[in-house]
Amino acid sequence: MSLIHTWSSLRPSERRVLLARPSQNVAKETGAAVRRILEQVRADGDHALRLLTRRFDGCELDGLWIGAEELAQASASLDPALKTAISESIARIESFHRAQRPAELSLETAPGLRCERIIRPIRRVGLYVPAGSAPLPSTLLMLAVPAKLAGCREIIVCTPPRGDGRIDPTVAAAAHMLGLERVARVGGAQAIAAMAYGTESIPRCDKIFGPGNAYVTEAKRQVAAEPDGPDIDLPAGPSEVLVIADESARADWVAADLLAQAEHGPDAQAIAVSPARRLLEAVADAIKAQRARLPRSDILAQSLAHLRLIEVEDLAQAFALSNEHAPEHLILHLRHPRRWLDRVEAAGSVFLGPYTPETLGDYTSGTNHVLPTGGAARARSGVSLESFLLRITVQEASREGLLAVAQAAMRLAEAEGLAAHRAAVALRLEEGA
Repeated sequence: MSLIHTWSSLRPSERRVLLARPSQNVAKETGAAVRRILEQVRADGDHALRLLTRRFDGCELDGLWIGAEELAQASASLDPALKTAISESIARIESFHRAQRPAELSLETAPGLRCERIIRPIRRVGLYVPAGSAPLPSTLLMLAVPAKLAGCREIIVCTPPRGDGRIDPTVAAAAHMLGLERVARVGGAQAIAAMAYGTESIPRCDKIFGPGNAYVTEAKRQVAAEPDGPDIDLPAGPSEVLVIADESARADWVAADLLAQAEHGPDAQAIAVSPARRLLEAVADAIKAQRARLPRSDILAQSLAHLRLIEVEDLAQAFALSNEHAPEHLILHLRHPRRWLDRVEAAGSVFLGPYTPETLGDYTSGTNHVLPTGGAARARSGVSLESFLLRITVQEASREGLLAVAQAAMRLAEAEGLAAHRAAVALRLEEGA
């Protein structure tokens, strides 16, 4: 178990090492392997997808698409309590995301010159739903609900098959409940390649969403960097949580929140920060006790190597630390958490008070769980309805409007040495002279 670190006694270099995120650098071998997969899919399309699925997933595919009958059967066979939980979660996610729709606008910036912003859905989006150590039907909800609300014309889902060639039954059931019809049994970097380039079966997508392992994340990064490549939601990395707690916090609840994040994977990061040293000591003991009762022991053994318990001088110092780190999830186990909310400057999602575990955001509160990691929360936001929308500006000038701004436009064009720009305005003025 990690020792408690006293923040004020650490030099800046020591602080950076203490908070360094695990697995931030993609190995050269991983990048090269992903590049080969991308090139193979681009060259050989569906044939490459079948070969790579046999190699990585150990199954032969008769077809890439999952039939409507298989999706319907999965939904019909789903445990009723789980089906109810999914339905309730869909409703809350819909409610929160529907309220995010931005307004179009139109105004005159000069007499006779009207500027507008119109909203359009992205035409075709690709949703990746991972199924590694734990299938994530919740990710399908988080991506498909706003995509449908946005009005995206085509929604393509890719998710890895199991050894029998079928996909996770809960993911299949959720797809049916969401009314999704185009679900492909393909995973990994090859799925990202298929959605980025298009194959005989899977169409090229304009934007790709969804988390995944290091290969999926690297594939998204590489295709997005290509000329005319697709956009991506976020370069999602390992999961992370930072808890700020005061002396009022229950140590066992703080420990549970840290463990909930740590069980995501061996490279997950869990940090607790508090001015109450006794609390941190109790958290360490509670983690040890709770860990012994949890099933994913191999993963926890690795991820808890990154656990950090940090003593700070006061809560102001705790928030300064958190804002610099910009965690994916920020939990405030404080006596009056909302009073401190204005101190939060950078975080993917915030959880206020002892009765708001991060688990709620993962599944069913209504907020989106696809969030910036690796410090990206300093400048990026998580997935929302707007992630699936285009904001297009429009302008329309009458002759009066052109006259109102012509001189300014021509002078700026002259200042930049762009004669054709100036002429495009000047010729119009001459016509009506």
